Amino acid sequence: AVSVLYFARSAELAGLRCETLSVPREITSLQLWEEIVKVHPRLAVIRDQVIFAVRQEYVLLGDQVLVLQPGDEVAIIPPISGG
Repeated sequence: AVSVLYFARSAELAGLRCETLSVPREITSLQLWEEIVKVHPRLAVIRDQVIFAVRQEYVLLGDQVLVLQPGDEVAIIPPISGG
């Protein structure tokens, strides 16, 4: 399981700031996003703008395979500037 941290708009949409999710140990960043959206469908609206940070390193959504360790932190960082 990993700790998922929600910031700014993602926290508003998810309705919470952090939670623990069980996900496969090896997963692409895009698959990880899809797992999170299954739990919080409202997050889908920020899909094109969101950035992940895994162990405090930025990750773009895509085919990059993440190897997650138990307890890793995954931060969901939406665009900083409001419209």
